[in-house]
Amino acid sequence: MLLKSYRLEVVNNHCMPSAMTVNCIARLDQDVGGAIPYLNAVLGGDQFTPDPPTVTFQTEGKLISVQERMITVNAVQDEAQGRKIIAWIQREINDAWENRANIDPSYTKAERPQLVEILKRLPKTNCKKCKAPTCMVFATWVVQGVKDETDCPELDDAGKKALHDYLARFTADG
Repeated sequence: MLLKSYRLEVVNNHCMPSAMTVNCIARLDQDVGGAIPYLNAVLGGDQFTPDPPTVTFQTEGKLISVQERMITVNAVQDEAQGRKIIAWIQREINDAWENRANIDPSYTKAERPQLVEILKRLPKTNCKKCKAPTCMVFATWVVQGVKDETDCPELDDAGKKALHDYLARFTADG
């Protein structure tokens, strides 16, 4: 096990004191820099920096950044959610490190769906049935991985298939 322990800090957003979310910082007691290219290969980071090794993921509207001695997570509801996400990324780091002999490390960022390409495949009715105020916001949520083609009630079967096929190019299964 590479990452055994850390100290968690919960930080309020100083720029927006009325914000309904907090940020979490895990100060790592072990250096995980060697595992970062393997973690990037497994999870497909949105950004990767080789020196110092850093990978950033965007999932469910949250940014998770892993550095040699720190993990940061923004926009969590509370400390409990932050702890859950940090524990998940700790497991991912340790699994990637343990399986590194079977993983080709990645030193590049993952290709991601493009907002404009998603928007092209949406009905652009701004119906709000998906709970987004506009189709543009819905497309942003799709890029972030929060929503997919099944969450747009206005898409017909052909539209759902077209959006699904486009998004499948960016998954490990696609």
